[in-house]
Amino acid sequence: MKPRVGLFVTCLVDLVRPQVGFAAVKLIELAGCDIEVPATQTCCGQPAWNSGADKHAADIARQVVDAFESFDYVVAPSGSCAGMLRIHYPELLKNDDAYATRARSLAAKSHELISFLVRVRGMKDVAARSNVRACYHDSCSSLRENGVKTEPRTLLASVNGLELSELKEPEVCCGFGGLFSVKYPEISERLANDKIADAQATGADTLLGADLGCLLHLAGCMEKQGKAMKVRHVAEVLADIHGPALGEPR
Repeated sequence: MKPRVGLFVTCLVDLVRPQVGFAAVKLIELAGCDIEVPATQTCCGQPAWNSGADKHAADIARQVVDAFESFDYVVAPSGSCAGMLRIHYPELLKNDDAYATRARSLAAKSHELISFLVRVRGMKDVAARSNVRACYHDSCSSLRENGVKTEPRTLLASVNGLELSELKEPEVCCGFGGLFSVKYPEISERLANDKIADAQATGADTLLGADLGCLLHLAGCMEKQGKAMKVRHVAEVLADIHGPALGEPR
């Protein structure tokens, strides 16, 4: 029997870039899983948690646990949302007798998409083509909360026609940080400008990443500066789903 995967779509994918969700579905099915998208899912609660609205965040977390606990795995095409489920739900609900154990159980089977494909399902390559020279942005949440570093590079190395160049400072934040970019816009923009300069210095024409928040932030700053680099979620490339890049007209 194939493992059952619940796809945690994420707010940004649902509202801004649905094709990332379609790409995730394709990749998870290629990895030999049955996949479902629970209709009752909402936000992961991270904005509320980061702003100190713990009660609201806990209410959201309970709803997510209810929606996803029956699945063998929970997978999100976002390091930040996966990190919220994996790391912060057990902390958020630790004093809730009805949900503390359930939150820990959910956390143990929750994964960032690319990590799930490589670590859990053993995927080593994909049948995709993309004639681009790309560089890869490691989001803070993917890198630090989920420990994802080599996994996207492993799969991107198998994409026919793709040439991957590394950033000089891949572990530096892009400046998004969710509410950080709202509270400290000047610092956020400066970090984004530094990240964009680093990406352009690689000679790449496309910037890839696994967190849509980071990618939208960088794409917006590039558009503001009149930069020509394309920005895409890595799942789109791995799933061989083509179309306009972030910020381009559809």
